[in-house]
Amino acid sequence: MICDFHLHSNFSGDSHEDPEKIIQTCIEQGMSDMCFTDHQDFDFKYEKDLFTLDYNKYFEELRTLKDKYKDKINVHIGVELGIEERTAKDCIAFAEKMPYEFIIASTHLVDGIDPYYPEYFGEYSEDEGFKRYFEFLNKGIDHFDNFDVYGHLDYVIRYAPNKDKFYNYCNYIDIIDEILKKLINKGKGIEVNTAGLYKGLKQTNPSKQILKRYKELGGEIITVGSDAHVYTNLGYAFDTIPDLLKESGFDYYCIFENRKPKFLKLD
Repeated sequence: MICDFHLHSNFSGDSHEDPEKIIQTCIEQGMSDMCFTDHQDFDFKYEKDLFTLDYNKYFEELRTLKDKYKDKINVHIGVELGIEERTAKDCIAFAEKMPYEFIIASTHLVDGIDPYYPEYFGEYSEDEGFKRYFEFLNKGIDHFDNFDVYGHLDYVIRYAPNKDKFYNYCNYIDIIDEILKKLINKGKGIEVNTAGLYKGLKQTNPSKQILKRYKELGGEIITVGSDAHVYTNLGYAFDTIPDLLKESGFDYYCIFENRKPKFLKLD
């Protein structure tokens, strides 16, 4: 059993999925726990307020559903917070507004540009775009601590013209090692995000190489998320995750309860 700790509902600007449908689908898949992690990103220039979370309505609705389904599944209320050096103060203030049970920090914007949009790789070659992304992520970690795991650490490769065809962690080993060491020193985890698999990649985000390296450097905290924005992607390819994690050196994965990791043994 793998619990999905990266899920988006219609509280995220890029999803139209009903939260109750998400919960019901997680129950059908036999999950004991699941976590909503709807988006908050500051200064998203493409569509104003697209990723501005109405956290009061969010908590009001999800607390009602949490209570309604408490005998069938543990519903956790989290957030995916897009972090940047320039918006660090906003992120710090936002994270303290509500009692989130789990916070994913992610990098979506690099110099204000989301690699999802063609202009990013119109400006950078693939190699330059990958390197710039990791540099930006690295700086963001220096300015924000109030999170639990780092999400889809090599997110940028999802949207490269050749996706992961020519991507190799070893080409960026110095800066990725620096990122992983910082996360470990801060007591933070990373997630295995399966969205890349349904977006045309041959691997999860991050790659197995990065998962192995995180473990080699002393990392222990791993969560698993589908990053689903529609209910049909919930738990996507989770049947492959135990073997992936074992091959990367892990015997456990984590869920979070009130910002504390709980280690669950892999079958």
